[in-house]
Amino acid sequence: MNRLEMVTHSPEQTQELGGRIGELALPGDVYLLVGNLGAGKTCLTQGIARGLGIKEYAASPSFVIVRELFGRLPLYHIDLYRLERIEEIMDLGLDGYLYGRGVCVVEWAEKGLSLLPAEHLLIEISRLSDTGRRLQFKPGGRRYLDLVARLKRGRLTPGKA
Repeated sequence: MNRLEMVTHSPEQTQELGGRIGELALPGDVYLLVGNLGAGKTCLTQGIARGLGIKEYAASPSFVIVRELFGRLPLYHIDLYRLERIEEIMDLGLDGYLYGRGVCVVEWAEKGLSLLPAEHLLIEISRLSDTGRRLQFKPGGRRYLDLVARLKRGRLTPGKA
C-alpha cells in the first residue's frame, strides 16, 4: 500500500495541508479521520473546507452528527464521537452522504469502519507536541492511491509541513 506520512508544526500548517486535500478533492471522495481527542481532526477538516472554497467556519458537528457546508463541492462533515454502538451509526442513514456527489469527512471514523465505504482515504492523526501533528495517509482504492501520490509530489515547502 502506498502510504504517506507528514508532520505539521502548527494548526495553520495542518489547515494548509487540509487545504491541499480540499483543492484535490473530487465528487464522492470520503476521508476517514482517526485520532484521539484534540489530535487535530477538526483543524484538518477546516483546511479541507477552505480548499473547497467554503467560506463558512467548519466547526465540529459533535452535537448534530452531520454538518453540510457548500463550496466548489458540498462538504458533509460527519462526527461519530457521541455514538457508542454500531447500530446507532447504522440508524443514521448516512449512505446518501457517503455515496453521493459531495465530499465526506468522517471524524472518529474508527467507530464505524465496518459500515463505511471500502474506498476511502484513512488519515490517522497523532499529537507530537502541543502544536505538532503526525498525519498518516492510508489509501483504500485507486482514487486514493492517486491522491496520495499527488500529495507526495506537491508536498508543502520545507518548514511548513
